[in-house]
Amino acid sequence: MFSFGTLRDERVQTALFGRAVPMSPASLAGHTTRSLLITDPAVIAASGLDVHLILEREPGSSVEGVVLRLTDRDLAAADAYEVDDYARRRVVLTSGESAWAYLDADPLRSARRLVVVGDSIAYGRCDPRGGWTSRLAAAHISGNEAAHRVFNLAVPGSFLSDVSEQTPALLAARLPDTLLVAAGVNDCAVRLASPDAPHDGPAHIAEHLGSLAATALSHNARLVVVGPTWIDEARTGDYEGLCFTEARVRALRASVRAWCAEHHVDFLDLWEPLRGKPELLLDGIHPTAEGHEALYRHLGAPGC
Repeated sequence: MFSFGTLRDERVQTALFGRAVPMSPASLAGHTTRSLLITDPAVIAASGLDVHLILEREPGSSVEGVVLRLTDRDLAAADAYEVDDYARRRVVLTSGESAWAYLDADPLRSARRLVVVGDSIAYGRCDPRGGWTSRLAAAHISGNEAAHRVFNLAVPGSFLSDVSEQTPALLAARLPDTLLVAAGVNDCAVRLASPDAPHDGPAHIAEHLGSLAATALSHNARLVVVGPTWIDEARTGDYEGLCFTEARVRALRASVRAWCAEHHVDFLDLWEPLRGKPELLLDGIHPTAEGHEALYRHLGAPGC
């Protein structure tokens, strides 16, 4: 665990872990800290402070701290101690070692350079304004035109297998700190010409997401997985030779959500904004311009 704040305090360690934990100096490049007001009485009592620090991206800067060697039980205690403004995620230290660190729980608030990969919905098909990603890009860039960037590299028709294979070659030139992976409905489609053919089940989905997590970490970027959107099954019985059902999309959503929870990866759920609103879908799958606007607003991104 990389600690840059109160977890370095021996009193806090004793309260959480029942002992003082050996510490070794470490640093995290590409970050700085800002103050966070704490209102939880238990956390204030344990740390003696009502203002803690939280990481945020800052190219060219680094944060000095320490590495704590913690057990799974210790990690659970640390998770319980940290307030909801924090989320435990993987980072790469200046030494090259991977470690846990507590980041801003809102993955978009702390992002500067975002790369989006995925399928036609992330690409913005059927929306002249470029979809929810284009709206996100406009709001994000307007927040800091000099430093903020969004690269939408989504490709219509892509499966997670395509995305996991193609993404590694796309990142180096774009210097991302955040990788948004849109896990779309293609991964649960059945080809009508061969309905019994094998398809990517949960095990394969986990494999692809694991590969993308490793790719993101190799660039010290934060992986954010965007879940599939609701479909109108009444209009998707035969879509370009593919069959989509709501049950299969629900299963994909559950599988992706479970993987993200298990691996401490951010999951942004885009199911509810369109659920039961077929008028927001042009063909039962792709959102209209109004549908993309609803998805964007649901993300709660800056400028919404």
